[in-house]
Amino acid sequence: MPPIPEQVKPDRELIAEAEVVIIGGGIIGVSAALKLAEGGVPVALFEKGEIAAEQSSRNWGWCRQQGRDPREMTLIIESLRMWREMSHRIGKEVGYRECGIISLAQDEKELDKLTEWTEIAREHTVPHDLMTANSVKQFLPATDRNWVGGLYTASDGRAEPTLAAPAMIEAARNHGAKVFTNTAVRSIETNAGRVSGVVTERGLTRCNAVIVAAGAWTSLFMRNIRIKVPQLKVRSSVFRTAPLWGGPDICIYSSGFTVRKRLDGGYTIALGGRTRIPYDLTPDSFRYLRDFLRLAWMSRRSLRPRISDRLTIESKYPSCWTSTQTTVFEGERILNPAPIDRLLNQAKKNISEAFPVFKEINIIERWAGMIDVTPDAIPVISEVEALPGCVIATGFSGHGFGIGPAAGELAAQMAMNWNPLLDPQSFRLSRFSDGTEIEPIAGI
Repeated sequence: MPPIPEQVKPDRELIAEAEVVIIGGGIIGVSAALKLAEGGVPVALFEKGEIAAEQSSRNWGWCRQQGRDPREMTLIIESLRMWREMSHRIGKEVGYRECGIISLAQDEKELDKLTEWTEIAREHTVPHDLMTANSVKQFLPATDRNWVGGLYTASDGRAEPTLAAPAMIEAARNHGAKVFTNTAVRSIETNAGRVSGVVTERGLTRCNAVIVAAGAWTSLFMRNIRIKVPQLKVRSSVFRTAPLWGGPDICIYSSGFTVRKRLDGGYTIALGGRTRIPYDLTPDSFRYLRDFLRLAWMSRRSLRPRISDRLTIESKYPSCWTSTQTTVFEGERILNPAPIDRLLNQAKKNISEAFPVFKEINIIERWAGMIDVTPDAIPVISEVEALPGCVIATGFSGHGFGIGPAAGELAAQMAMNWNPLLDPQSFRLSRFSDGTEIEPIAGI
C-alpha cells in the first residue's frame, strides 16, 4: 500500500484564465505555485490525480547537500534555507528537521568516494566531518558493523513527504492560487507561436505561461507537441515501520540500506543506492537509448534491466493525440508500481545486521514510486526555446524532494521573467541537443 498524502480539497469551478498554469501537483509544481501566489500572480495548478500522490509522497524524505553534484549545490543550499523556514512561512507543519546525514563506508573504495566529495563541500562551505572507523563507532555506538569510515553533514535534514506538498499548496491557495485535482491537462494551446492556454479534460483555461512539472509523465506529455525531453523512469521500492524506540535520529546511507526517522517515531527504509537495482525496460528505453548510453555504462554494475508489466503498459501509450481525445493521463491517474519485495527484504536484513535495534521491526507499508531520470541525472529547469511561454521542470533523478522548494521557485521566476535566484544554465533543456558533452552526475 502506498503512502497517502494529506488530502487537498480542490476548487470546483474551472477558471477561464490565469497568468500561469502549472501542470503537476508534486513538490516542484506546488513550490512554483506558492512562489507565484505569494507574489500576487494569478496561478492555477492542474493535477491529473491527487496532490503529491506519486513520487512526491513516495520518496525517502531526505533534504541533503551531501553527495550532490556541483551543478546542484547552489540549488540545494537555497532549498535547505527554504525548508528551515517553510513551516513558519506557510503556518503548517511540513516535518522538516535538521537531523544530519551520515554515509557509511564498508571498504576503502567507498571511503575514497566520500573523501572526493569533501572537495565539493569545501568549495561550497558546507560543514562536514570525514570520519575514521573509530569515530564512526563512537558516533553510532548502536551499530554492530565495523565500518571503515563515514562522512557526516550536520546541516542536512529530513521532511515528511506526505505532509509537505499538501501543506504548501493549501498555503498557495490562501494567497489566491486555484487548485484542480483529478483534472488532466491534455494539451497546450498556442497563438502566434507562443503559449496561449491549456486544454484540460474539463475545458480550456487561457494563460500566458505554463510550467510543466509532471514528473515521470513529462516526456510523454511534451512528445505530443514535438518537444523532445529525454527521460526514463527507475522504480524505487521503500517500506516504513511502526514507531520504534532506540533507533538513530539521523539519516543513514550505506551500500546495503538507507534509513530516515519519521515524525511518528517509525522509520522509512530502502536499499542503498550502490546495490543491484532492477530497471524496467519500456519503449522509452529504446527511444532514448543513445541519450542514456553514457549513464547506462556508468551504472552497469548496479542496474539490471528486466522485462516487467511496464513494458506492456507503456507500449500502449500513444505518441500523439488531440485535445478532444481522452488521454492516458485520465486512464492512469496515479502511477502506482508494485514494490520489489526481494529488495525490501534484503534492506531489512542488512539494516538488522548493522543495527540490532531493527531486528524486531514491524513493517506497516511497502510501496514503490517511479523516479524520473535524465541522461546526466541533473534536472531540467528550463524555458523551451521552441515554445515561448513554456517552462519545463522535470528529471530530478531522485533528488527532487530535497531541492523542490528552490527548483519550483526557479521555474516560477522563469515563467514570469523575474530575476532567477541562481544561474539556470546547467539545467537548460537544450544541453541534450546543442552538442554539449553530457557529463553524468559526479556526486556520491
